Amino acid sequence: MPPLAERIRPKSLEEYIGQEHLVGEGAVLRRSIESGKIPSMIFWGPPGVGKTTLANIIAQSLDRPFHSLSAINSGVKDVREAISKAEKQLFFDRPNPILFIDEIHRFSKSQQDSLLGAVEKGIITLIGATTENPSFEVISALLSRCQVYILKHLSKEHLLHAIDLAVNTDSYLKSKNIDIVEAEALLRFSGGDVRKLLNGLELVVTQEEEKDLIVINNEIVQNAIQSNLAIYDKAGEQHYDIISAFIKSIRGSDPNAAVYYLARMIEGGEDPKFICRRMLISASEDIGLANPNALLLATNCFQAVEKIGLPEGRIPMSQLAIYLACSPKSNSAYLAIKAAQSEVRESGNLPIPLHLRNAPTSLMKDIGYGKDYQYAHDHAGAFVNIEYMPQELSGTTFFKPKQVGSESKITETMRSLWKDKYGY
Repeated sequence: MPPLAERIRPKSLEEYIGQEHLVGEGAVLRRSIESGKIPSMIFWGPPGVGKTTLANIIAQSLDRPFHSLSAINSGVKDVREAISKAEKQLFFDRPNPILFIDEIHRFSKSQQDSLLGAVEKGIITLIGATTENPSFEVISALLSRCQVYILKHLSKEHLLHAIDLAVNTDSYLKSKNIDIVEAEALLRFSGGDVRKLLNGLELVVTQEEEKDLIVINNEIVQNAIQSNLAIYDKAGEQHYDIISAFIKSIRGSDPNAAVYYLARMIEGGEDPKFICRRMLISASEDIGLANPNALLLATNCFQAVEKIGLPEGRIPMSQLAIYLACSPKSNSAYLAIKAAQSEVRESGNLPIPLHLRNAPTSLMKDIGYGKDYQYAHDHAGAFVNIEYMPQELSGTTFFKPKQVGSESKITETMRSLWKDKYGY
C-alpha cells in the first residue's frame, strides 16, 4: 500500500492545500494554468509544501504528457531519453509534454546544459523543484528561460486541514475509530512538511491499529516517532534536521558531534556544496571576528571540494568542521548588521552628512557637498575624529565586540579612537 501522503495526494487545484498567492482565485500561476499557456518554471520552497503535487496537477489540468525525473538518481543519459520520448509525442497541435525534475539543484552544470536545447525549442515545458536558492544552484542560461515561483511554508491551519482530510477521506484511516485529542506533537514533528505530517500520522495509527479506539495525543505521537526515527534521507526527509544539528554542534564548540553529523550527511548522499555553504555562513555568523581566519578557511574548503569532489572532499570538510567547532565564537558581526537593518527599516533614508557626500559637479560643491571632509590618511594613525553617521544617529552603536579571541583587541582599538562616543 502506498504511503498516506501519496494516497491522498490532491489531483486538482480545488483540492490543493496552501500556496494561495500562486494558485488562489485570480493568482498569477492559476491564471496561467487556466489560459492553457504555461512557461517553463522552477518551484522553490521548503520540502513537503506541494511542489511535486502542483506539477502533477498542472499536467493533469492541461492534459499534457508528464515525464518525471529525480536529480538524485538521474544523469545526462536519463535526461536525453526523457527528451527523446517527449519529442516523439509532439504531433499535430498537441501541446508539448511536461518534464518535471525534482531536486534540480542536484544536477551538475552538464546535466542542466542538456536541458537547454529542448526548453529553447519548445520540445518540453520544464518544471524544476528545488529547496535551494535557484540563483545559486541553477545555471543562468536555464534560469533565464524559466519563471521562478516561490512556495511558502504551510500554516498551522493548512496542516490541520491535511490531517482532517486524511482521517475523513483515506479508506484505511476511515476504517479506524480515530480520536485526535492533541495535534501539537504531529505539527512539531512535521516542521511544516505535509509529507512528514501524514507519514507521522499513519505511523501512529499503524502502531495503535489493534485498539478499538485510537486516541492520538502528544505523548503517543512522541513515543511512536522517537522509536521509529528514520535514517538520513538524501531526498530531504531529514535534510533540515541534520544540518541544523550540525551547525548547532559547531556553534556549541563540540567537534565530535559536528564530525558525526557531517558523516551522517555524507553517508546519506547530501550535496557537499550545500554542507560547505552552511559552514561558510557559520564561519561568519557564529565565529566572525573572534577568529577572522575561519571565513578564509571556509572559502578555501568550498573551493577545494568543488575541485576534488567526494570521497576525497570529505577530508577538508572534516578539517573545517573541527576547526570551526574549536574556534572562539562571536556573533557580533551578525548582530551588528541585524541591528543596522532594523534601524534602516525604522528610520528610513536619513540624510547623509554633507561632508561625506560625493561632489562630482561644481554645483554640488557650491552647496556644500564634500565640504570640511578630512582625509583620514593625512592624519596621524590614519584617523580623524569627524562625524560619519547621519545626525539623527550620532553615537548609535550597532557593533558591540565581544571579549573573545581576536575580537577582544577590537574593543581596545575602538576605545582609544572614539573615547566615549560609542560606549566602548
